[in-house]
Amino acid sequence: MMVDMTTTRARLTEAQLGAWRVFLRAHAQITRRLEHELLTEQDLPLASYEVLLHLAEAPGNHLRMTDLADRVLLSRSGLTRLVDRLEADGLVTRASCPSDARGTNAVLTEAGRDRLRAAAPTHLRGVAEHVTDRLTPEEVGQLQALMTKLLLDPVSPPDGGCGGAEGL
Repeated sequence: MMVDMTTTRARLTEAQLGAWRVFLRAHAQITRRLEHELLTEQDLPLASYEVLLHLAEAPGNHLRMTDLADRVLLSRSGLTRLVDRLEADGLVTRASCPSDARGTNAVLTEAGRDRLRAAAPTHLRGVAEHVTDRLTPEEVGQLQALMTKLLLDPVSPPDGGCGGAEGL
């Protein structure tokens, strides 16, 4: 199927297309570097780090699986497979959601918290090296403002809908 680029291009300027492409390349390069560093130094994939981090930051250290999938940008089936691996490693457990019998929570274990603490210096060093140290403090603020502006829903995500840490 042929795409008429003249019609498509009429909607975006060269500058707009260029900005989009640079954004995509920068994101891909930075995440590849962070992934490589976490795997090399900590034997932990970036997606696993992200899951552990979101659980550590959640009230009661648990989130519904559907909410967790949205936060880490994985499909529900992809998150299920990842949580299966983390559970097999003792980093996460599953628990039923007290307010919804159909819901399942992923819950950070103490081993998961320890693993996150061990990996955090590697990840934070990478974020600094590949992003924040390359920018002035003013540019960091501008980057945050611009990325926030691009979010579809800049409001903080909900706490998972299951309340506090009762019984967990």
